[in-house]
Amino acid sequence: MLPAPHAASPTPEAEAFVRFCYQRRRVGWPELYDEMCAVATRGLFHGMGHDALAEIGVGFSLFETPRLAQLVSRIVAEEQAARRAARAALIEATRTADEEPVAAVNLLAGAA
Repeated sequence: MLPAPHAASPTPEAEAFVRFCYQRRRVGWPELYDEMCAVATRGLFHGMGHDALAEIGVGFSLFETPRLAQLVSRIVAEEQAARRAARAALIEATRTADEEPVAAVNLLAGAA
């Protein structure tokens, strides 16, 4: 089977598929490839199997794996950066919340 022609950039649906698979199993390439194959085989992403995924730019053939690996690497990096940012924001919010009572006590102590 020849690889299906694809656009130069991945479709939003292809990106959504990779994100879906990454959220199911937070691993990188090539481990995520196994998860994507399992999801495609079972039609777990919007009922889409291998053929439907090929139509949106997700191909599993030997010829298409370099492009898929590149997409996976980008998506994994974006997801990890988003998680780091969310974690940093949570830590900052927690630290600010912890400092507010101290500031209030210091303010009250200064007023006395």
